[in-house]
Amino acid sequence: MERESLLAMLIILFGGLALQLFAKWPGRINVKSGSRSLERLHYLAVWWPAAPALTVAAWLCGWALSQPDPVPERVGYLLFVAAVPFAIVGGRALLRALWSLCRSPRRYGIATVGVLRPRIVVAPELEQTLDPRALQAALAHERTHLRHYDPLRIWLAQFVTDLQWPSASAHARLTRWLASLELARDDEARAGGVEGADLAAAVLGSLRYQMGSTSAVATLIGQPEALSARIARLLQPLPSTATATGEDPPYHIVAGGLATVWAVAIALGLSCGEPLIGSLLALSY
Repeated sequence: MERESLLAMLIILFGGLALQLFAKWPGRINVKSGSRSLERLHYLAVWWPAAPALTVAAWLCGWALSQPDPVPERVGYLLFVAAVPFAIVGGRALLRALWSLCRSPRRYGIATVGVLRPRIVVAPELEQTLDPRALQAALAHERTHLRHYDPLRIWLAQFVTDLQWPSASAHARLTRWLASLELARDDEARAGGVEGADLAAAVLGSLRYQMGSTSAVATLIGQPEALSARIARLLQPLPSTATATGEDPPYHIVAGGLATVWAVAIALGLSCGEPLIGSLLALSY
């Protein structure tokens, strides 16, 4: 069998299995932190189950580098059958991601749209309805989404969550992150001079115009389930932790650690992957 084709099938099988196993991790963040840091921790939680799958893929790539093309071993049908469910989940995630890019925009009051070139859109009807101060507060909130490329981040988070379908824990992690995202952007806008009451009025005005969506756009409404707590928070003074610095997750340490693990996985695949994969291929028919 062609080496690259076998590698792709093994990654689908074992990478998909690792994703499904680690998708059960609840990913709850029980730390006291500023809204900005909490949002980024929740975003890491959305992605963390993918790390074992990528480690498995790195190990398999290391094994493939040591193999001739085509692979001389016979590949049994059982491997193909076992990989089918994971291929279906991956295909579903890819189709949903492509559909979210290609479909026509829904009816939004005010939102940041565009995955690669984000922009703010405001419905003329909402613009005429909102108080000028509320409208400026809404625009300030959306500009924070624009600065952080949040539509792209939402699209990627939705994709990695779909790869873990039908895990309820994966969906819960995404929901918690989306809720924390809106709180972080609220606090960022308020730290820039926006009044919480004006932003709350904008959120409620936008809600009356259009209910929230889970598309790859950053809407002012955010998650409807967390709306009451969000409004109550906006009507309170800005938390002192909202503008705190130095609390961000240690991304350089996380990235360095993952890069080291993946390098070791590739090396192990090169040195000792053949006996394991050879045994697996022998048992598959």
